[in-house]
Amino acid sequence: MGRIVVVGAGLGAMAAAARLAVAGHTVTVYEKTPAYGGAVGRFERDGFAFDTGPGLLHLPAVYRDLFVKTGKKPLEECVGLSQVDPAARHVFADGTRVDLPNASRAGTVAALDAALGAGAGERWGEFLVRAREAWDRTRRPLLEEPQPADPKDLAREPYPALKAGLLRRPTRTLAQVGERELRDPRLIALLGSYAEAYGFPAAGAPASAVVLPYMEQTFGSWYVAGGIRALADAVYERCRERRVEFVFGAPVDEVLTEDERAVGVRLESGETVRADHVVVGAPVPELYREQVLPWSHSDEWTHFQRHGTSRLTVLLALRGGREEGAVHRTVVHGAGDPRHTPTVTVLRPDDPALRPDADHESVTVSAMTGVTPREDPRELAARMVEAAARAVPGLAERLLWQEVRTPEDVRAATGTAEIPGPALADGRGAWLPAPNLSPVPGLFFAGGWSHPGGGLAHAGMSGALVAGLIVEGAGFRGSR
Repeated sequence: MGRIVVVGAGLGAMAAAARLAVAGHTVTVYEKTPAYGGAVGRFERDGFAFDTGPGLLHLPAVYRDLFVKTGKKPLEECVGLSQVDPAARHVFADGTRVDLPNASRAGTVAALDAALGAGAGERWGEFLVRAREAWDRTRRPLLEEPQPADPKDLAREPYPALKAGLLRRPTRTLAQVGERELRDPRLIALLGSYAEAYGFPAAGAPASAVVLPYMEQTFGSWYVAGGIRALADAVYERCRERRVEFVFGAPVDEVLTEDERAVGVRLESGETVRADHVVVGAPVPELYREQVLPWSHSDEWTHFQRHGTSRLTVLLALRGGREEGAVHRTVVHGAGDPRHTPTVTVLRPDDPALRPDADHESVTVSAMTGVTPREDPRELAARMVEAAARAVPGLAERLLWQEVRTPEDVRAATGTAEIPGPALADGRGAWLPAPNLSPVPGLFFAGGWSHPGGGLAHAGMSGALVAGLIVEGAGFRGSR
């Protein structure tokens, strides 16, 4: 077996490292920051604790598979997992509220009919049937198999949209799906919120983004006890159990090549580390820009999924416990220009590990924003907190202090202010991330900036794909 160098200690990179170590490889992870986890961070102060990245887990089967394949203890013995129910409360611009149950299509249809009027649930249910068809067409090539060398099949729109108008105009964007098939502005906002949560504006996202609400409403939303950071802790410990070595505070300056093959890395300290394979879990576009990766190959890459979106997060420490009927997640929909009335996600986990005692509460408010916000982040944060008050009774009077996490904080944690979204099929292939198999033999990509894209589940899948490509070779075709 060989020696493998992993660049970065995000979830995707660590997932690859654990799998490769089990296969008998000697694995060393070099991380430029002092800690592992990448975007899955933690902020603590005065007995309050907050996730600074994702707050919920979708498709936990990805991490169940990782723990089954890399050790004796299953995932549930390493972290506490619970389904979030309701999956979300949506507060629309007109004041309408609806609680959507977790992983229940019939319950969702009934809830929408009750809140939005008869027929709303039926339209949403019929839309999900078509979304399932798009999911069935793209699940294997987008999630379970390495990206093909010629991704032309993934450049086709898989969503069987209803035809619109006498001219049978094609439906190309998620916004068009909403306008033509859902019609109710609240259903349109509901649909758009699933894409916007990943930084995909509904007006520009391909129609294939319908798989995002289908995935969440079919497979559910899960909370990790202690916060998502506890999942990063568990994956790190699993790596350590498998004798993966971690070197923190060790930026990589260059991926070394000989005879057009990756042979190791050069650290910022000047040290050279030889390797049989190099796995890069850091943001691929930034590494090309900084010439850490072989620059001569940069023009071969056309599938850098870059859409210029980041996240602004406000961490709220509140006095007083959660009121009866409080829910874990509330999406407060904005109206009009999102720069002035942003759609915000409010997370209120009922978790003793995140608060000093039962008479206090930790609340996280987040909204997608530009990498370089057009306004002072503090002003946008103030409007976000104002919007969050629609989900948290008495918020202003209960507020002890707040902490604002800007796109620059995202950059410090991950290497780039941009947040990658999951891979999507569309008419041009512009929503595909970098393939796991690079143009340089011996060099592989894992994590949110590589296939199958961003998000906790997708990052974990990328680790499995990279491990398969290294262990089984180029003939690896994914899980069966």
